[in-house]
Amino acid sequence: MTTAAKLAERLEVSERTIYRDIRELSLSGVPIEGEAGVGYRLSAHFDVPPLMFGAHEVEALIAGMRLLKTWGGNALAEAAESAQEKLIAALPRERRITAETTRIFAPDFRNPSTIRVIFDQVHAAMIKCRVLRIDYTDEQSRHTQRDIQPLGLFFWGQVWVLAAWCEKRCDYRCFRLDRCQRIEMLKRFFTESPERSLNGFFKSVGANDC
Repeated sequence: MTTAAKLAERLEVSERTIYRDIRELSLSGVPIEGEAGVGYRLSAHFDVPPLMFGAHEVEALIAGMRLLKTWGGNALAEAAESAQEKLIAALPRERRITAETTRIFAPDFRNPSTIRVIFDQVHAAMIKCRVLRIDYTDEQSRHTQRDIQPLGLFFWGQVWVLAAWCEKRCDYRCFRLDRCQRIEMLKRFFTESPERSLNGFFKSVGANDC
């Protein structure tokens, strides 16, 4: 028997989460024995069915990870490489051959290392909800400095665009990463609201279905 407290400590979640998940697993037919306050155990003869992907699904996953490794930041590129290795190792032989021989590639010859660094900085700021200060050059070669709240990254084929709330303009703005001359993560945090959020940005550009 394993107690909910031990499971919560090992998985780094609350005991309430453990109780909820065990209840949902039991309702789905997983033979879990035990009760709250005593402990839980899984029947020794129960096997979780393997996760299966079709041939096109495998190709789609491999192609997506190759694109991310080429065009994303360094952190996500490393994560994609690790995920790809785990996926291939977990696939049955036939699907593993499909993954290893797929002919969809994303050559790495147009994504400068500086863009990868900027991508990582922006991505980290989005996760932490930290304000960014950028030195930016627009398409008319005008230089400005902005404090922005990063909301989302969009890939437009060779170009990453950051959707953000611009504190200088008090409105949504988009910034190409390749036009950011300098970027700094400030100590200030921001909180999204209905009027200032990624969903708000989608509505402002008429992308209500995003």
